[in-house]
Amino acid sequence: MEIVMSILAGTLFAAGVYLLLQKQLLKIVLGTALLSHGAHLFILTMGKLNRGAPPILEKGIKIYTDPLPQALILTSIVISFGVTSFLLVLAYRTYQSNKTDMMDQLRGTDDE
Repeated sequence: MEIVMSILAGTLFAAGVYLLLQKQLLKIVLGTALLSHGAHLFILTMGKLNRGAPPILEKGIKIYTDPLPQALILTSIVISFGVTSFLLVLAYRTYQSNKTDMMDQLRGTDDE
């Protein structure tokens, strides 16, 4: 199962980097979202999700689940949601003011 999740995380990273290198602003925003999803899956894979008792100290329980990977992923989800929301609003405002989302035209280095 860890192999499949690692391959999926790598695929998300690759697709995210590919979209980051595109010329349209919306594709760049989607690339950052895919990168963050890949990071979430990577943290979950490296945390090795163990099954066991809840992480509450009680007598007689030997195997506990590790709450740290889940806490890191939840924090990462909140941060990536905020960043993606900000980038979407920024892209929308850029399109409204410039009537384009092509990075070459926004930079003023249009090759066409």
